[in-house]
Amino acid sequence: MKKGNVKALLPIGVFLVLYLGLGILFEYVMKIPMGFYNIPIVVAFLAALLVACLQNRSLKLDQKLEIMGRGVGDKNIFTMILIFLEAGIFVGVVGRESAESVAYFMLSVIPAQYAVVVLFVVSCFVSLAMGTSVGTITLLTPIAVAVSRASGFDMALCVATVIGGSMFGDNLSFISDTTIAACNGQGCQMKDKFKENFFIALPAALISIVIILIMSLKTEISGAVTNDYNLVQIIPYVLVLIGGILGVNVFLVLLLGIVSGSAIMLSTGSAEFTNLLSNMGSGASGMFETIVVTILVSAICALIREYGGFDAILSGIKKIFRGKKGGQVGMGVLVGVLDVATANNTVAIVMANPIAKEIAKEYGISPRKSASILDTFSCVFQAILPYGAQMLVAISAVSSLGAEISALDIIPKLFYPFLLCISSLVAIGLTKRRIK
Repeated sequence: MKKGNVKALLPIGVFLVLYLGLGILFEYVMKIPMGFYNIPIVVAFLAALLVACLQNRSLKLDQKLEIMGRGVGDKNIFTMILIFLEAGIFVGVVGRESAESVAYFMLSVIPAQYAVVVLFVVSCFVSLAMGTSVGTITLLTPIAVAVSRASGFDMALCVATVIGGSMFGDNLSFISDTTIAACNGQGCQMKDKFKENFFIALPAALISIVIILIMSLKTEISGAVTNDYNLVQIIPYVLVLIGGILGVNVFLVLLLGIVSGSAIMLSTGSAEFTNLLSNMGSGASGMFETIVVTILVSAICALIREYGGFDAILSGIKKIFRGKKGGQVGMGVLVGVLDVATANNTVAIVMANPIAKEIAKEYGISPRKSASILDTFSCVFQAILPYGAQMLVAISAVSSLGAEISALDIIPKLFYPFLLCISSLVAIGLTKRRIK
């Protein structure tokens, strides 16, 4: 291992100061709604890249450009970008009306006493199928508010249940930004990461259901929620989900989803051909910022690695965390800290990927395990951040419906994220020693 150079980490510090500092200023001092998400993250990363280019005068600019080019041109980075685009097109094609259909269908056939459990299960399924926690929260929070008002369930419990369930799919979905970033960054198959992750997430989800059920049975019910639904549109989601679990190539799985979704949307009259093409474009363009961030982070990390920054981080982790179990905890802490700083779990994973890969190599951690840790811990931290997109979108949705709720009301009832953290730590504790 090369000698570490802490100064090489300055670009990351610059980014965090700009993004976190301005985020706190906008959100809590200037009281700008969604303040953290009014900051152009691409500009913050460009400033960090400029700082990285100005460092290490022993290398000429052309040499630095060559290093950045190698980092951006990595096979895993290019694959990640293509999957981001295809996943965006898929979501653009199938739309999001099916999420409401699934929710209202289950609410119509299951007794009102179990409405909050239904919200959790539907949130898990929808986020697993759509691959987005924010999208799931946007769609299902109004239904959660309707359930609370109609049945008498605590509003904070209903909203927290949707947030928790949405993180289940964000963590496990084959088309989630975080899954794509973690798997390609660590060089593992999505099906392998899914298997590793599933047996960590499942116990947390089941215990969450039990807790929600106990709380539900103690609540007096005064009514139920009913609405129209159309289940045909969930077929593409189910096909993508099954194909991913079976291990079919992710490009083919998403192509199947796009083709089947297009056929269903056209045949049912849900969209005209021109609108369908427009939706494809909108879905792909929705991924542009994530793609640009991926490119910039890859370039920055390539320079930081060359300057010895990663070696400095690895050396620090080795001093604090001992052994294979310690290495896994260190990896989780790393991505958690980055998520707290960026309030974006995909960006946190992209930033942590190259460092985590070095940690995995040093401690003998398999790619599927390291991808699982990065995705899981980033989702845990993201779910409970008072200034995270998930929390802010949920609060905003509740407010738009004439109700009031705060992050402090929601956080204590986020059972699934807290249980997911416990389940992850238990899984790390059960890790066997590496046999040389």
